[in-house]
Amino acid sequence: MTALLFLIPIALLLGLAGLVAFMWSVRSGQFDDLDGSATRILFDDGRPLPPAKPANHEVPKEK
Repeated sequence: MTALLFLIPIALLLGLAGLVAFMWSVRSGQFDDLDGSATRILFDDGRPLPPAKPANHEVPKEK
Protein backbone atom coordinates (compact mmCIF):
# COMPACT_ATOMS: atom_id res chain seq x y z
CA MET A 1 0.00 0.00 0.00
CA THR A 2 2.86 2.38 0.69
CA ALA A 3 4.13 1.77 -2.83
CA LEU A 4 1.09 3.64 -4.12
CA LEU A 5 2.24 6.70 -2.22
CA PHE A 6 5.34 6.73 -4.44
CA LEU A 7 3.88 5.45 -7.70
CA ILE A 8 0.92 7.83 -8.03
CA PRO A 9 2.97 11.06 -7.80
CA ILE A 10 5.62 9.62 -10.13
CA ALA A 11 2.92 8.69 -12.67
CA LEU A 12 1.41 12.16 -12.44
CA LEU A 13 4.80 13.81 -12.92
CA LEU A 14 5.58 11.64 -15.95
CA GLY A 15 2.18 12.43 -17.45
CA LEU A 16 2.74 16.14 -16.88
CA ALA A 17 6.21 15.92 -18.44
CA GLY A 18 4.72 14.20 -21.50
CA LEU A 19 2.05 16.86 -21.80
CA VAL A 20 4.64 19.64 -21.54
CA ALA A 21 6.81 17.97 -24.20
CA PHE A 22 3.81 17.61 -26.52
CA MET A 23 2.77 21.24 -26.05
CA TRP A 24 6.35 22.38 -26.73
CA SER A 25 6.49 20.36 -29.95
CA VAL A 26 3.16 21.77 -31.15
CA ARG A 27 4.19 25.36 -30.41
CA SER A 28 7.64 24.95 -32.03
CA GLY A 29 6.11 23.77 -35.31
CA GLN A 30 7.01 20.08 -35.26
CA PHE A 31 3.59 19.10 -36.65
CA ASP A 32 3.16 21.88 -39.23
CA ASP A 33 3.98 19.87 -42.38
CA LEU A 34 2.91 16.26 -41.96
CA ASP A 35 2.65 15.47 -45.69
CA GLY A 36 5.81 17.22 -46.89
CA SER A 37 8.25 14.48 -46.03
CA ALA A 38 5.95 11.79 -47.36
CA THR A 39 5.63 13.40 -50.80
CA ARG A 40 9.14 14.84 -51.03
CA ILE A 41 10.58 11.42 -51.83
CA LEU A 42 8.35 11.12 -54.91
CA PHE A 43 9.83 14.15 -56.70
CA ASP A 44 13.19 14.31 -58.45
CA ASP A 45 15.77 16.78 -57.18
CA GLY A 46 16.85 17.78 -60.66
CA ARG A 47 20.48 17.07 -59.87
CA PRO A 48 22.33 14.20 -61.55
CA LEU A 49 23.64 11.42 -59.39
CA PRO A 50 27.39 11.30 -58.85
CA PRO A 51 29.20 8.71 -60.98
CA ALA A 52 29.37 5.30 -59.40
CA LYS A 53 32.77 4.09 -58.29
CA PRO A 54 33.81 0.81 -59.88
CA ALA A 55 33.74 -2.12 -57.52
CA ASN A 56 37.22 -3.32 -56.68
CA HIS A 57 36.93 -7.04 -56.00
CA GLU A 58 40.66 -7.65 -55.90
CA VAL A 59 42.11 -8.64 -52.57
CA PRO A 60 45.22 -6.59 -51.72
CA LYS A 61 48.35 -8.69 -51.58
CA GLU A 62 50.35 -8.67 -48.40
CA LYS A 63 54.00 -7.69 -48.64
